[in-house]
Amino acid sequence: MSEITITEAEKRRSTDQILDVREDFEVAQGTIPGAVHIPLGDLGARLSELDRTVPVIAICRSGNRSATAADALNQAGFTADTMAGGMTAWQEAGLPTT
Repeated sequence: MSEITITEAEKRRSTDQILDVREDFEVAQGTIPGAVHIPLGDLGARLSELDRTVPVIAICRSGNRSATAADALNQAGFTADTMAGGMTAWQEAGLPTT
């Protein structure tokens, strides 16, 4: 797993899958447009919702849970990175949310 910047995530979000692993109440406060929401605790049971042929950028609030998710995805045969700083950094940078 590698950690990418919010700038790199912004550049890659039109080609990669964005996976938001936060809880429902956190996602209600805003997420990256087009992100797939699968809480970290549900990830193992919901891997079929992701395309193994498309790289994944895992996101959470600060970057800790997404690192765990990216590690799990890489072990399951995906290509996954985590976004440094999470949604906190994304929103502080004024990048788009829904």
